[in-house]
Amino acid sequence: MSSKVREDLVLSHAKVTADVQAPFDHVDIAQWLKTLPTHEYQRCAPGDHKAAGYTVDDDGTPMSINVEMIGTGLVVQQYRFEVAGPHYCRMVSLSDVLTPLGWTNTQVIWELRMEQLDGDHCRYTNTVTSHPTEHFLDFIAQHGQTFAEAAAARQDASGRHCLVETPLYAQSIARRAAELAASAAA
Repeated sequence: MSSKVREDLVLSHAKVTADVQAPFDHVDIAQWLKTLPTHEYQRCAPGDHKAAGYTVDDDGTPMSINVEMIGTGLVVQQYRFEVAGPHYCRMVSLSDVLTPLGWTNTQVIWELRMEQLDGDHCRYTNTVTSHPTEHFLDFIAQHGQTFAEAAAARQDASGRHCLVETPLYAQSIARRAAELAASAAA
């Protein structure tokens, strides 16, 4: 299975925002990701999110493990933290995808950003971009699907999924920030 990523091709791209009230100085997206319980992850996309966990790669790089349904595919994501800050994280995964026709893989880039608009009024931006691998391109060709068809299906499924999870992620991050603020004040 060739996992060479075709960065020149975009399988899907979704950028969704949600405004939320959160104590900005206590927002810590990296820490939220590292401590995100499975059940909270499931509440952020009911029915689609299956499990979440935290580990490190062989080289010690922190990783967020997420298992979720995107359309008809069960996606196992092993996100490596490329940027891990309190207000911005960039995660990159070579994700395994179980489709109704078998296993393949894609690269998924997940960016999470919280911006302070005014006081505690914040805006969360959830950006998910997927690129095919050589294996993915071979896989769809073997099953009679063009890249344009696969990209349209993935764009639809990923776009719908991000519309559900983005406001719920924003609320979860805001709750965690409020808990940290209350703990700091005690």
